[in-house]
Amino acid sequence: MTAVAVLGLGTMGRGMAANLVAAGHDVTVWNRTAAAAAEVDGARTASSIADAVHRQDVVLYCLSDDAAVRAVALGEDGVLAHVAAPTVVVDMSTISVALSDAEHAAYAERGIAMLDAPVFGSKGEAAAGGLWVVVGGDDDTVARVRPVLDAVSESVHHMGPAGSGARMKLVGNLLVAAQLQSLGEGLTLARAAGLDLSRVLEVVAVTDFRTPIYDGVGAAVLADDYSPNFALHLMRKDVGLIGELAEQVGAPVPGTAVAAETLDEAMAAGLGKLNASALVKVLAGRAGVELSQR
Repeated sequence: MTAVAVLGLGTMGRGMAANLVAAGHDVTVWNRTAAAAAEVDGARTASSIADAVHRQDVVLYCLSDDAAVRAVALGEDGVLAHVAAPTVVVDMSTISVALSDAEHAAYAERGIAMLDAPVFGSKGEAAAGGLWVVVGGDDDTVARVRPVLDAVSESVHHMGPAGSGARMKLVGNLLVAAQLQSLGEGLTLARAAGLDLSRVLEVVAVTDFRTPIYDGVGAAVLADDYSPNFALHLMRKDVGLIGELAEQVGAPVPGTAVAAETLDEAMAAGLGKLNASALVKVLAGRAGVELSQR
């Protein structure tokens, strides 16, 4: 049994905490809103970050953006101020590579081992313990934390040294953005060309270009279901981070710029809190077609 603190109980954190409890770990939770922390059965609710991280084997957090990580992890009263070796810190957030590297450096100065371990998947996968984790850090630290990562995931992929997980997460989200953009364009073109979208999706589901995103998002679009599993405003944030990394390493990603334009238009239309798939509404709107078959 491992003593684990889970900080932040949003879309991802609550599911992770529940699965850690189910796996038999000793779980402490903390959230800025105490009521959310109380919703995790079998976990102890901490009154503060200092209380949460005290004498833990692992402290993990999966937060929404750079600002949240800076506040919770590196802030004046954050994790860095209170954590002590041999606790391992695991950041499972999708954040900039620069901030991930800064976290590693800050924890290392205090002799604290850290992993960057962002996840693929969303609310459903988090609740089911079916996330896919990409990890950056040294072999020994990954091995120490592996039982915790296994409890929340379908698979764990050690990508290399510190920062490798953060970089892989942005590569993966580039592919997600491209698939959402291409699906929206494809469905819009199909509708404008007079095709039955149900039959279009039948073909998409069996061909060599099928993907789970096309299957799941396609069916949801036809049902006019944009309930948030991964909010559009977070996808826009991630596309910005992808652009930053691409510029840093000198790798052109022109498709990402196209997705960014569509997402910006969706944000301006007030769709930011809907699922990221709501960008297809923008593409359909440009063509003057309706994709819903509800």
